[in-house]
Amino acid sequence: MTASPLFPLTFERWNSLRVQFTAVIFALTFLPNLSLILVSNGPWNSVLSVWTLGVGVLCALIGYFLSGAMLKPLTRLRAEVEADEVERQGRQDDPQEVKALRTAFTGLLERLGTEQARRGAFMATLVHDLKTPLIATGHLVRLLMNGVLSEPERQDAGEQLLSENARLLALVQQMADAHRFEREAVQLHCRPTDLGALLEALAARLSARAAQRSLSISVSGQARAEVDAAVLERALGNLADNALRYASSQVRLEARQVGGGAELSVIDDGPGLSASLESLAQPFNAQPTTIAGQQYTAGTAGLGLFIAKRIAEAHGGELIYQRRSFSPDPSADFSSAVFSATPSPSSSHGLSALTIVLPEALHENRDR
Repeated sequence: MTASPLFPLTFERWNSLRVQFTAVIFALTFLPNLSLILVSNGPWNSVLSVWTLGVGVLCALIGYFLSGAMLKPLTRLRAEVEADEVERQGRQDDPQEVKALRTAFTGLLERLGTEQARRGAFMATLVHDLKTPLIATGHLVRLLMNGVLSEPERQDAGEQLLSENARLLALVQQMADAHRFEREAVQLHCRPTDLGALLEALAARLSARAAQRSLSISVSGQARAEVDAAVLERALGNLADNALRYASSQVRLEARQVGGGAELSVIDDGPGLSASLESLAQPFNAQPTTIAGQQYTAGTAGLGLFIAKRIAEAHGGELIYQRRSFSPDPSADFSSAVFSATPSPSSSHGLSALTIVLPEALHENRDR
């Protein structure tokens, strides 16, 4: 609705708390006076008309100024928000409702600031993670173009190029998955699945990478559950990637049938997590963490944990982290590990177990 000479105020201005408060105060003060005038037996004359008009104008002015005083704390808060200078405490004379609104505003701004800082830090880490393989790829391409490499060296350079390319593709896929899972539910097409065979296939796919780091990767246990095999393998792959990154000598994939449900664990003998899984499993977490006296940059590792957690929850389950005590004897294997009642996250001799717990029935998730 546009302004006109007869109606200089737009609908938006009429539809304001101040106008509404003014109207209420005007009605409460003027209408009783008008009623008394109308029920009086005196003749209606010009003096009475002027008096009635004057009372109406006075009531409107009183309502206008009183409504302004009542809304002054809100006006002040709006000015602070527009200037990006919102104070949590405010003034002592602020009404309780305005204080609650101020607290909600400051909390929202703090959360937005924290999220923005996390995303900025993550982007800086992401740029670093992308730059490293790109620099290596450029160096290898220059070597191939110079033509000074022997045939075995060219073969090795080609394999390294493929490896760096796979790293870049995996990182981009993680970013896409995290962005999608942050905004919407994970889409599942659940079918009865042999989880032991799923782990065997994953171990076979990761065996070359494990060999590059002189790590052993093994599979144990059998279980069946109704899951989306492709989506679940993506979650397990993210957990296994992190395990291969930090493991000292071995990684183990375990499947267990627990009642009508199942548990899938990725276990490694690395230093473990120093913070809670909930704080680390964030899509834009780039804060460094100290594990067993060594500082690690969370970087894109948080992406993998976040994706695995969301996929586990989509299946009706959960992702849990446990630390197991373990003998430092090199001849010992994972079967000698036991759960510790009070495990030390910073212990250099222990096993980290990230487990996807699947519930007994997943019928509500089928073809979701």
